[in-house]
Amino acid sequence: MSEHKALVLDEVRKYHQEQEQAHDRGFIPGTTEIWPSGAVLDEDDRVALVRAALDLRIAAGMSSRKFESAFARRLKRRKAHLTNSGSSANLLALSALTSPQLEDRRLRPGDEVITVAAGFPTTVNPILQNGLVPVFVDVDLRTYNTTAARVEAAIGPKTRAIIIAHALGNPFEVAEIAQLAEDHELFLIEDNCDAVGSTYDGRLTGSFGDLTTVSFYPAHHLTMGEGGCVLTSNLALARIVESIRDWGRDCWCEPGESNKCLKRFTYQMGKLPKGYDHKYIFSHVGYNLKATDLQAALGLTQLAKLDSFIDARRANWRRLREGLDGVPWLILPEATPNSDPSWFGFVLTVDPQAPFLRSELVDFLESRKIGTRRLFAGNLTRHPAYIDAPHRVVGSLENSDIITEQTFWVGVYPGLTEEMVDYVVSSVREFVETHG
Repeated sequence: MSEHKALVLDEVRKYHQEQEQAHDRGFIPGTTEIWPSGAVLDEDDRVALVRAALDLRIAAGMSSRKFESAFARRLKRRKAHLTNSGSSANLLALSALTSPQLEDRRLRPGDEVITVAAGFPTTVNPILQNGLVPVFVDVDLRTYNTTAARVEAAIGPKTRAIIIAHALGNPFEVAEIAQLAEDHELFLIEDNCDAVGSTYDGRLTGSFGDLTTVSFYPAHHLTMGEGGCVLTSNLALARIVESIRDWGRDCWCEPGESNKCLKRFTYQMGKLPKGYDHKYIFSHVGYNLKATDLQAALGLTQLAKLDSFIDARRANWRRLREGLDGVPWLILPEATPNSDPSWFGFVLTVDPQAPFLRSELVDFLESRKIGTRRLFAGNLTRHPAYIDAPHRVVGSLENSDIITEQTFWVGVYPGLTEEMVDYVVSSVREFVETHG
């Protein structure tokens, strides 16, 4: 490292420390914002971004490859491909299953994909965007996940795949559902965006499915600002994901590289003339959904802190759960049996028979600067975007409707202190005591 560059980075560290001191006013109940989610960024993160900027690493490159390799090892997968968002990761994963290279196993328009009604729209949108039909099933209250029994009941003659998110970091019955997928020759995509570090039966979530997706939006366990990732241990699927992410091209050379296969001008594909430049042969109708080295540089420093982030999330969740135990009229969350969640949030459902409304409790918390969020879309089938979209519903969506009407969540992210968590607990207790 040059002396000038080292001096710049040293000044960046000093600047970060000055900023931290300037904004450190301590926690003031009712005044300090208690966010439901957010990024925890330190001076190493700031330095990593500036170092990448000084090196003008403005496209995908060395840091991207390094992160992909490290993250694949962390999630026990053979390949990882960075994308520009978790939503793009879901789009890539589902689109990969429509590739002609999968021959008879490829998903075709009209095929059905099982998912849950109570979730985030970008788990479901790629199904519709690829001309497929979502099949919605309900979830349980307390875990907010569906079950293997519900998924099995939804399997029909047109079912070809399953895509389900681990709800707020709480694993669904992924081992059992993976077995169902294998028995019925279905693809399984794990939306692991909220659950990095969670385990089921002692095994990491994200290591069960044919494909796994992750988000690096600031609300999630790691952040790159924006960003996402698709992971798999199936090398054929990994190659398809890479192609669709990178414009649909058939070539696997990185930008700035040429002829790694030593056959660049000898291919004959499609109806092109023999010898057409392989860098410009396209085998898929693809996108440009790559991330940049600036994002990956931040991801690498964040990845080094993942264990401490997960520990903090679990500790904050336990503190909320113990503090609110026994409070009437509230349905408290529970971990799925056989799981150890890496929690994304702490979800609360107001009993439909309660003498107060969810909106009243939420308004009270918000008035105290305690941020709340809905359990995403609630019942997706009730939203304008999906009412007229092709879909099938199996069983009752009763619990998804309860979630729509009665459920919200508060934060557990590592930026919260014990004092903040205790204030959330005391505020909820105070409201229920005065309204019960």
